[in-house]
Amino acid sequence: MKRIVKQILLCFAAVIIAVQSNAAIVPEVRWDSKSLIIDGKRVVPVMGEVHYSRIPADEWKDEVRKMKEGGVTIIATYVFWNHVEEQEGIFNWSGQRDLRRFIEICHEQQLPVVLRIGPFCHGEVRNGGIPDWVFTKGCRTRSEEPVFLNMVERLYRQIFTQIQGLQWKDGGPLIACQFDNEYRGSGDYLMALKRIATGIGFDLPFYTRTGWPELSKPVPFGEMLPLYGDYADGFWERSIEETAGNYYKAFNFKAFRSSTAIATEQLGDQKEKLIEGDEQYPYFTCELGGGMMQAYHRRPFVYPEDAYSMALVKLGSGSNLLGYYMYHGGTNPEGLTWLNETQRTVATNYNDLPVKNYDFQAPLGEFGQTLPHYYMLRKLHLFMQDYGEMLAPMEATFPSKQDMAKGEDSCLRWAYRSEGGSGFIFINNYDRLQKLTAKRNVQLEACGVRLPKLTIPVGTMCILPVNIDGIKYATGQLIAKRDGKIYMEQLRGIPTTIALQNGKVLRNLKPQGADKPVCGNIYLLTSEQAERLFMQQCGQEEATFAATCTKVRGAGPLRKITIGVNHAAEEPSDDDFADAAVYKITIPADAAKNGKRLLRISYQGDCARLYANGKLIADQFQYGRPFLYGLWRLPEGTTQLELRLLPLQADAPIYLPREADKTPGEGVKSVVITNEGL
Repeated sequence: MKRIVKQILLCFAAVIIAVQSNAAIVPEVRWDSKSLIIDGKRVVPVMGEVHYSRIPADEWKDEVRKMKEGGVTIIATYVFWNHVEEQEGIFNWSGQRDLRRFIEICHEQQLPVVLRIGPFCHGEVRNGGIPDWVFTKGCRTRSEEPVFLNMVERLYRQIFTQIQGLQWKDGGPLIACQFDNEYRGSGDYLMALKRIATGIGFDLPFYTRTGWPELSKPVPFGEMLPLYGDYADGFWERSIEETAGNYYKAFNFKAFRSSTAIATEQLGDQKEKLIEGDEQYPYFTCELGGGMMQAYHRRPFVYPEDAYSMALVKLGSGSNLLGYYMYHGGTNPEGLTWLNETQRTVATNYNDLPVKNYDFQAPLGEFGQTLPHYYMLRKLHLFMQDYGEMLAPMEATFPSKQDMAKGEDSCLRWAYRSEGGSGFIFINNYDRLQKLTAKRNVQLEACGVRLPKLTIPVGTMCILPVNIDGIKYATGQLIAKRDGKIYMEQLRGIPTTIALQNGKVLRNLKPQGADKPVCGNIYLLTSEQAERLFMQQCGQEEATFAATCTKVRGAGPLRKITIGVNHAAEEPSDDDFADAAVYKITIPADAAKNGKRLLRISYQGDCARLYANGKLIADQFQYGRPFLYGLWRLPEGTTQLELRLLPLQADAPIYLPREADKTPGEGVKSVVITNEGL
């Protein structure tokens, strides 16, 4: 008996030692007014939003890996309540709702995770993620009413079962969580949510909230870090005019952290008001537009330059964490009903969104396809990783106007960040859908260093070093520093000059690639080389094949486009698609087997839906980009698909971008099978 007791005690002691040993190696996470500090080192992270429940579970590993290769260093994800408890009391954490498995995959990739746990998330989900049955309980949602908070506590307890042992203190990846989203009431409600979470066992290095809108009563200092955002355009705008709203302000360097353009359909007009005390927090974002969705009434087409310009401007304005919404698109999962936001649901009925599609024009699309800004943003992310510790304590200075009007072209938009005689100059000669001009004889000066007069071409967006790593100044963009080697990008239209601190000046340098330095340890790259620096060159050879598409019947009578409760045109109902034009698409039997391939449909019309065996699998509001579907997701053996198109109506009360085909009627232009972008 004594021997057994001794063995138990020895085992217990071993567990204690293991726990203590594990605790000793968990990096300390703290923050101050400048940045996050991990293991004593200042960091400038890249946070990418991806919704795990909007991606099939067997794709998570590849998609998280692609996010990391794109330069993402923190994963953010919503936990949508109605994705896991659509029926009261029945929680579903299986398949693509398996939160624990998703977090474990992030851990395998050594990526910290920020959970946004609601109860209200929005995310263009039905009722903002709050299940329908909650609205039958006679309580006010998003309030401190006990009935509601009791339901939230049950939700949080369920989420906690998924994250036990995966918190940062346990050596896991879970580093923070956000409570609710875009809340404008009293901070007492947010604090009530935090007390519930911490009482259950959430114990994380920090907690967050959206920094907009302003709370009617603030939370106590330090309880939740406010995170901000900006977008190039917004589907939520009630206007159907091009460049409506204040989105142009996202392309101006400015000290004001928040946006006056986000969620205007809910929040109305917002003023540029500095919230007292916010300057004591680090300047972080959680919703910097990696793209934009399409509502039925407003369908923005965003460009790679939009995302890159906004990110660079935020960094130059002092932000020390760039969080993209979205970084990876997705597809709404199956449910008891459609899980998209519409004007006809009981809550969060601001806009009509596609039933399935949540591509968001993100750097990584709905099916994991890469868009150009995946690569463009990546070079900025390399810079943040390699120079973040140097950048983080630098203060921002704004030599140009901070209140430039939409399309104003009176001067160059630029700023610099500096500390201790070193700095980075940030330049942005880009404004979405505006006609800017080249800026001539520009004189830039920072940290006591005056650069030679430059001509800054239209569209130039860059970061120039001043007194960095032996470089006095350079007219090429600093990209990365690895193993003592410094990598720079030659900017289009600007001759590359590198002035070294030893007095040597090198002019009119030409890119030699990553294998041959232009001087000492400095390597000069083309833009294409910079975007793919350090990436492994692998993957399948690009191939495109034609698919067979046959028209079965034409469209019936045009539907009447109604205006919904929130004063925007309503999307077609399921019944409306009974009068849609019908096409049969035949897929070669082996098309989905030999590597991943996309079905790409170019069409004329208003809306498109794709069906397999009578079941809706994909949809899109036409906005100028092809309608895509990942063929590997088809049920085994499926070779016949049905495409339904509703005609575009003349003078429909919707915004269509320049790229969209505005011809009334409907028709299929081409149907191909491709692996391009995968």
